[in-house]
Amino acid sequence: MADRRAVYQLRRLMTWLEAFKECFGHRAQVLALRRYVQGLLSDSARKSMEAMLARVTDPGSSQAFHHFITDAPWDAECVWRRLRALIPEREGWLIFDGTSFPKQGPHSVGVARQYCGALGKIANCQVAVTAALWTEVRAYLLGAALYLPEEWLTDSARARARVPAPIRFQEKWRQALTLLRQVRASGFMLTGVLADAEFGDNSVFRAMLHRLRLPYAVGISSHLTIFRDTPRLMWQTTMRRGRPRKHPELAPGMAPLSVEAIAVAVPQKHWRRIRWRNRREGRQWTVECFAIRVTPAHDWRHRRLAPEIWLLCERDLGTTPRTKYYFVNLAATAALKQVVRLAHHRWAIEQQYQELKTELGLDHFEGRTFPGWHHHVVLTAITYNFLQAERQRAHVALTFPEVRGIVQEIFTAYLFAQRPQYLKRIEALRSVQLRI
Repeated sequence: MADRRAVYQLRRLMTWLEAFKECFGHRAQVLALRRYVQGLLSDSARKSMEAMLARVTDPGSSQAFHHFITDAPWDAECVWRRLRALIPEREGWLIFDGTSFPKQGPHSVGVARQYCGALGKIANCQVAVTAALWTEVRAYLLGAALYLPEEWLTDSARARARVPAPIRFQEKWRQALTLLRQVRASGFMLTGVLADAEFGDNSVFRAMLHRLRLPYAVGISSHLTIFRDTPRLMWQTTMRRGRPRKHPELAPGMAPLSVEAIAVAVPQKHWRRIRWRNRREGRQWTVECFAIRVTPAHDWRHRRLAPEIWLLCERDLGTTPRTKYYFVNLAATAALKQVVRLAHHRWAIEQQYQELKTELGLDHFEGRTFPGWHHHVVLTAITYNFLQAERQRAHVALTFPEVRGIVQEIFTAYLFAQRPQYLKRIEALRSVQLRI
């Protein structure tokens, strides 16, 4: 029965990969796709190309394996479109994240001294903007864009890293909006959008979410300014050459305040303790929260008032409590628990998302070119989303590490069956260790 299940799972993987044939030029590339995914699913701790090649049943030549990732002219965006069409679950929260890849040298495309979330400090790293669909049970990776600092867009840097000519500098929030358009065009029903302050601080990003009528919960920095409730504007007329001009002035007592100033001024009796639970781990957190309706103050001088939203202030219960701030776009009638729950959806997938790196080697790629990086990332997404689809179709609840372990055991057994010399080497090593 176990052998039969293994055969069925291998067939499902082959069927999953078969759907991408149209994105590749010829049969050799399709075979290389299978090898690469098998390498990502193998028990190799390091997902570099050489390490993976040693763990596939039909490795082919090392040169062809490298060529498929670094030089072959297949289009990663075609693969992303097909992958988004294959996702079995079509509704959920879209979560944007700035994912970092620490690097030692300066030669990998996009590397610069910038904030590295993986290390928690400024360091030498690559940064990518990623979009994931969160169903409240599983996450699916729907897109990724490498952030290119401006120094990587000079003629010499472009030539060295093979950055395509049409690529121009884009801030991370613009890359996120591009991914949002791609996901919506793929037919997903988005419950809302979640992001941290890297995106939430940008007023244009938030304005686009309002325009699309998407609920959201985004982290913000403590220095952002807001009005309590909706401010009253008075119109002043100035006489200059030509026609008189009107400009807005705030009514008395309506000066904007920073969100930090608001939080500091709130009496302790208005803070409420809220408990929330990570459904996957069963862990429970308790925080103190305060939420009020506010109007962000960034646009009032331009004769526009931003929509009224919730400001959520949250602090932990440690000896030196830290305060976090969020803008939450929910109805004015929403309860505090609803506001807090929405803000914490983003943290609910942190561990699953991290498994893209620890289990499948999202950040293990050692190539240096722009096409190579995007090829590796989209193939990692193919593998990750296949495992999530396997979780979705299972009759029993499986965590990501559990389904990953099942598939890894199948491929390890398949490897030993196809390459029996591996078992002989292992037995020889064991006998040497026993003699020692």
